Amino acid sequence: MAFESLRNLFNKPPAASRPSDRMTLVGPRIPRHSSGWGAILKHLKESESLRVLDIGPTSPSNVNFLTGLGHSIYMADVVSEANRDEWAKPPGDDGFPSKTDLDSFFERNMDFNGRAFDVVLLWTTLDYLPESLLEPMIARLRASLQPKARVLAFFHTRTAGPESIFYRCHVTDGDIIEMQEAERLPVRQVYTNRKIEKLFSAYGGCKFFLAKDNVSEVIISR
Repeated sequence: MAFESLRNLFNKPPAASRPSDRMTLVGPRIPRHSSGWGAILKHLKESESLRVLDIGPTSPSNVNFLTGLGHSIYMADVVSEANRDEWAKPPGDDGFPSKTDLDSFFERNMDFNGRAFDVVLLWTTLDYLPESLLEPMIARLRASLQPKARVLAFFHTRTAGPESIFYRCHVTDGDIIEMQEAERLPVRQVYTNRKIEKLFSAYGGCKFFLAKDNVSEVIISR
């Protein structure tokens, strides 16, 4: 089984974020019911030797659990880097970001050396990306997926103030995930189901799960 830590992705104040920073998770783990994770877990248990991309700060418990199911796990951690000041400015007529800027960002943070994934645990990543990186991230992710791959994503349906808590999600052997504070960052956008379908229009389809805490859960098929 393989495990590869690629780079930093979840929260800390933008001024403190640097590519070399190591994310420190703080606070207790808060259990949360997740029908989306329950569905992905069922798929993982019914399949063999899948390649899983877990997006977020390194979670040793996720590594141990997923490799224990017989799968390979890789990690990408990009949210902190994406929230640096240089990416905060919206795309505009000044040509920012250029293709070179975007290519450089993804080469630093999502270089998988040609690997293609069967399952991606995207969590709430897209809620915390600046507008300039949102669609390029979705396109880059699609290019890194096997034809029948599945992506588990969470989306805020309401904002939570200028500094919401960005949580690391730790998986369990059931329909519970454990949320642990990683960083405080603003939720940059909220999503309706229609907007999510539009964002992933190049993918195969979306399956939505009901949620009770202003967070929707979606499994997107490649």
